Amino acid sequence: MLQTTHRPDSPVSIIGAGIAGAWQALLFAQAGHAVTLHERSDADMTASTSHWAGGMLAPYCEAEVAEPIISRLGLRSLDIWRRELPDTPFNGSLVVAHPRERNDFERFARMTGGHRRLDAAGLAELEPSLEGRFRDALFFPTEGHVEPRRVLPKLHARIKAAGGTIKFGSDVSAQDLDGLVIDCRGLSARGEEPELRGVKGEMILIETDEVQLSRPVRLIHPRWPLYVIPREDNRFMLGATSIEAEDTGVSVRSALELLGAAYAVHPAFGEARIVEFGSGLRPAFPDNLPRIGVRGGQISVNGLYRHGFLIAPALAELTLNFVERGQIDNEVMQCA
Repeated sequence: MLQTTHRPDSPVSIIGAGIAGAWQALLFAQAGHAVTLHERSDADMTASTSHWAGGMLAPYCEAEVAEPIISRLGLRSLDIWRRELPDTPFNGSLVVAHPRERNDFERFARMTGGHRRLDAAGLAELEPSLEGRFRDALFFPTEGHVEPRRVLPKLHARIKAAGGTIKFGSDVSAQDLDGLVIDCRGLSARGEEPELRGVKGEMILIETDEVQLSRPVRLIHPRWPLYVIPREDNRFMLGATSIEAEDTGVSVRSALELLGAAYAVHPAFGEARIVEFGSGLRPAFPDNLPRIGVRGGQISVNGLYRHGFLIAPALAELTLNFVERGQIDNEVMQCA
């Protein structure tokens, strides 16, 4: 059994500099631990699942399909995002639907909280580009979003500012390292976590100056949630599918669905320029829930599924509380 208390100067090695590992490294470094974050790829992180993520911080919206633990961790994470990166956009999120999906829209409203209804005028006031497009909407005012490719470098910089060390191009295993090891490798940890599977999430990045949005817009869809997320420089991310497959790339069917959804939100997206197609494999356990595993002198943080940016800060806080004070969250932690 892992010793649940460590001297602040005892080494803490974290493997994987994606969103899960970055938050672990930041909170441990801020607590005074000697942190080294190892990442096998380079600083661009293009091989990381986080590179292809949507970055939505939407615990209320996720309650429609996710277990309550996701909402609990997500709500706590919002506080940590605000505390550590106060420039994080918390402009809320919108859920809209066309008349043929009216029943699904009302079901979404019943299954979620933290929202208020907007009529057509209220929606137009909030997002002028959507004037006349939908007769009403659900507005979740406390939710936020980040741009993963911009926020990961910010987190890495914060880690260094807190005294941590980041080693890119460092392909290590737990056996190579001293002290406490926190494994945040995602699917690369399947040798130790055979239950893990990859769930493909596809995205398309488009560019247009004919539409302006200040917050993510989720369009009710009969098969999977489809959303349009504003990025900087007049760009928008269209996402995301959840496909039980571990191949890479974007299928023609998914591209048609994602592009059609954008066009259904606003016809001007039909004239947008396609900048990029891509996909990432989200690590998931059979129950699609995150897990902090404790085995000997090693901790694993994995199974974040499609909620990585939403729940990673809270998972890091739980890990730190366990190491420093022996606190165990029975919904998330498994101690061998």
